[in-house]
Amino acid sequence: MQCCKTVNLRCRDKKGGMKSVFIEFYPGYRDPETMELIRRKALGIYIYAKPSGKREKDYNAMMMEKAEAIRCKVYMDVINERYEFFAKEKLEDSFLDFFYKLTLKKHSKWEFSYKHFKKFTYGKCSFGELDVPLCRKFQEYLMTGKTLSRNHVMNQNTAADYWAIFKSALFLAYRDKKIKENLVDHLDWINGVPTVKESLTLEELRRLYHTPCKYEEIKKAAIFSCMTGIRRSDIINLTWDNVFSYADGGKYVEFICQKTKRQNTVPLSDETYNMIQPKTEGKIFKGFTKEMSGKKMKDWIKSAGINKHITFHCFRHTSQTSINSLVTNCVS
Repeated sequence: MQCCKTVNLRCRDKKGGMKSVFIEFYPGYRDPETMELIRRKALGIYIYAKPSGKREKDYNAMMMEKAEAIRCKVYMDVINERYEFFAKEKLEDSFLDFFYKLTLKKHSKWEFSYKHFKKFTYGKCSFGELDVPLCRKFQEYLMTGKTLSRNHVMNQNTAADYWAIFKSALFLAYRDKKIKENLVDHLDWINGVPTVKESLTLEELRRLYHTPCKYEEIKKAAIFSCMTGIRRSDIINLTWDNVFSYADGGKYVEFICQKTKRQNTVPLSDETYNMIQPKTEGKIFKGFTKEMSGKKMKDWIKSAGINKHITFHCFRHTSQTSINSLVTNCVS
């Protein structure tokens, strides 16, 4: 907008004996989002091309007076570098669309935070609708709401995570000049509560290792996670193209973490590498899916005499000491 020097009214012939009135910017206004150079802006005002009689002439004069008032306001905005003429239209854009585009570049919790806000707003929310009362009501929704899939009361730490993500989206909207006020300054946090992360003791890990599993791919993936600390989502996607060799012959896996979108390099012990053999084409853990870490995995854990609430993620919390001891006592 800073390059724009003049703002003039222009007319263009339309069908039906009418003319449309528009504003012309010289040399132009470059939209900061699309980078499109805009030289004209329609006002939605139409006048008679060839007015006949006093009524049509008076109508044209009234419409042109209105158009001139708009032109003067826009020109003052240009001079003062306020650009409210354009900001008003942008406030009508969808914040939900903006939020959704952010989820495509972030981890899965961003998607769930977006889905909850979409449900809260019944699928519609513009930038102009965002204000402190609306945001605080969404905070209450998260603190008292239920999960999307199982309809259970939402865990407070989960609500805290979704709320923090929503506030980040608000700040990014403010940073990108989608909204005029940094709403985050007026919003409190949802406090998390301390949690105890379950893990397996050496004895439990040893028992689990020696307990047969109906689905061998579950056991293979679980022990691999214990030995490497790699997440389930990354284990599912690992292929033999992710396995490399050090100069001394040792092995390691290199991959882009699904959650953080960062490159990870994890060394493999000889025992761990041998466990995932034989080498084949495609994925290392063929047949292993997210759904397998539900009832099928829990049945295997229960058959090993382990009564803790163990999820696949818990394998990452198994201590390095337990892993080393497992390798020494079980695998060798």
